[in-house]
Amino acid sequence: MANFSEFQPLNENTLIEYIKSIPALSSKLANNFSDISVKEVGDGNLNFVFIVSNSSGSLVIKQALPYVRCIGESWPMTKERAYFESLALKEEGKLCPEHVPEVYHFDRVMSLIGMRYLEPPHIILRKGLIAGVEYPLLAEHISDFMANTLFYTSLLFRSTTEHKRDVAEFCGNVELCRLTEQVVFSDPYKVSEYNRWTSPDLDRDAEAVREDNLLKLEVAELKSKFCERAQALIHGDLHSGSVMVTRESTQVIDPEFAFYGPMGFDIGAYLGNLILAYFSQDGHADQANDRKGYKAWILKSIEDTWNLFHDKFAGLWEKHRNGAGEAYLPAIYNNPEVQLLVQKKYMTDLFHDSLGFGAAKMIRRIVGVAHVEDLESIADTGKRATCERRALNLAKMLLKERRSFESISEIVSAIQQF
Repeated sequence: MANFSEFQPLNENTLIEYIKSIPALSSKLANNFSDISVKEVGDGNLNFVFIVSNSSGSLVIKQALPYVRCIGESWPMTKERAYFESLALKEEGKLCPEHVPEVYHFDRVMSLIGMRYLEPPHIILRKGLIAGVEYPLLAEHISDFMANTLFYTSLLFRSTTEHKRDVAEFCGNVELCRLTEQVVFSDPYKVSEYNRWTSPDLDRDAEAVREDNLLKLEVAELKSKFCERAQALIHGDLHSGSVMVTRESTQVIDPEFAFYGPMGFDIGAYLGNLILAYFSQDGHADQANDRKGYKAWILKSIEDTWNLFHDKFAGLWEKHRNGAGEAYLPAIYNNPEVQLLVQKKYMTDLFHDSLGFGAAKMIRRIVGVAHVEDLESIADTGKRATCERRALNLAKMLLKERRSFESISEIVSAIQQF
């Protein structure tokens, strides 16, 4: 029998031995190991992901490695991220159980999480966006997830005592935060060995990012907010690769970057990835499908996501206005006029934060280390570079001029100008 009292990377054989030793996992397979199937499917940047199934049931095992998988052992990375991912999954699962997979087991020594397998036809949202699939409930579901997880972990709902306790706990996820600081707010704006782009087509564009003083000024402000503003428990990596979908179901996965940070980072990451998907569509268009109808659906999804989030978040605020939340004490904010003033300012600031963070996430996906399959899968480099340049130019404008926008419909109009 293998010994799992010390960390070891699992393979398809040792994983079965591990599952046999954990009742919370083996019971999901009815303790039946005669027809078991194990498949390693981790296509992300960091972890091993195994799908384990038999005729009786299924589960997913995710194991964090002590390095960045897509780079190798030359880039060490803490295994402790699995602990924070399990904490976040459990907390998000409490707040929004319809859209977060259930956690069955966590092993801190092995840096391992056992959780629900999201069975076919669930696919990664990014794959669906590349294939041109419309998801009629996506905006409804994602806005539910964001409104519930962000509101209920903020001071609009909680006391400062509760809030600071959880902020302190998640401060331990510092290495993952530092990785974000590096790849989102630093590397794209300087010469870095990890940066890459579609060369030579975008050589000048990448250089222009590194030479843009106003861009650097704005990204410094966003980095400051990311590092210093413990507004709510954020997923920390809420892009279209962290969402699994069918036409009826939406599940948010992979919150290993979770910490208490600015709400706009999650909202912006998600909207920014939809905008990248929009700009990639011309590269996937062909004679049979010009993708124009699908581009219109993406734009509607962007608009609906923000508007639904805004209304749901404001609705939760109204519902709990006289609750335990200590951001705006009822004894002070005690008349409709002042309540309207603070809510309008809060939501406007959040909108502008979301635009800024979304733009920064777009820029890093074009001239930084980790790109998106939406654009990378465009085989014709000339076409790809054209799509990327349009997205990059929009992102630079949004980052610098975000405060001049008052509504998401103005953003949708702006996207179509590029």
